Amino acid sequence: MTMRWALHPWNTDFVWSDHTGEPSTISAEQARAFDEVGYFVVADAFDASTLAELEAELGPGDEQAKEFLAGLPDGRLGVTGLDSQTVAPHAVARSEFVRRFVADKIFAGIARDLVGPDVRLYWDQSVFKQPDGAEPVLWHQDNGYTYTEPQAYLTCWLAITDATPENGCVAVMPGVHREGTLAHHSTPVGEECWGDWSRAVEVPVRAGSVVVFSSLTPHATKRNTTRAVRKAYIVQYAPDGAVAHYGDPAIGPPARTQILGDEKRRYWIVRDGVRVEP
Repeated sequence: MTMRWALHPWNTDFVWSDHTGEPSTISAEQARAFDEVGYFVVADAFDASTLAELEAELGPGDEQAKEFLAGLPDGRLGVTGLDSQTVAPHAVARSEFVRRFVADKIFAGIARDLVGPDVRLYWDQSVFKQPDGAEPVLWHQDNGYTYTEPQAYLTCWLAITDATPENGCVAVMPGVHREGTLAHHSTPVGEECWGDWSRAVEVPVRAGSVVVFSSLTPHATKRNTTRAVRKAYIVQYAPDGAVAHYGDPAIGPPARTQILGDEKRRYWIVRDGVRVEP
């Protein structure tokens, strides 16, 4: 099934707000790119020793994810699969190093510049694309998995290993974020929204670099066609006071709303414009 371009039923009055003022961490050019095309790259943000420690801390969670998938029919659950990619969320709840890492001055500064003066961690997960992968990750927006308001939050996609077109680097649909959340539908391998590979931009990056994009930027990754695991760590940040809506948009309004804030997994990153030490 090819998805047609359509807005999410709950997205009725979205207006993208361009960023003004002088950023503290990113450049003015990066802020403009974020507003205009929905993404930019911070090259070589983290060194090899930091990546090695991060990879070691993420390893146990990935092993648990593999054990879980091994007990399921075909070793698959939605977007995850032993033959496609393993996803392990909430490393911040298991590792003090990771808890501090996501509040690093680089991440905190980007979040302050793009989200605002009061920012909480929203989500974190490792995503390890398996060699000779059987399935891609379909076009989707992060806000298409769980509908949040404000709709626009921040995703930082850190390459732990080099990310290439051959092993499944991020590809984006530039400019579409300005329309807000698109309609998504569920497939056996995850949520899917409209996307057009003929207009897409692939974003290969070296290990240690970060692809920064909006939760409203449609993105996808192709299969890993190499013989090595492609490793990435995804960290997301939302403004304090953000809420998540749950329910079936095809039926009607949200059935349940949850405030996104706690001190275990959705803790302060920036408060009153100042970075918070976890």
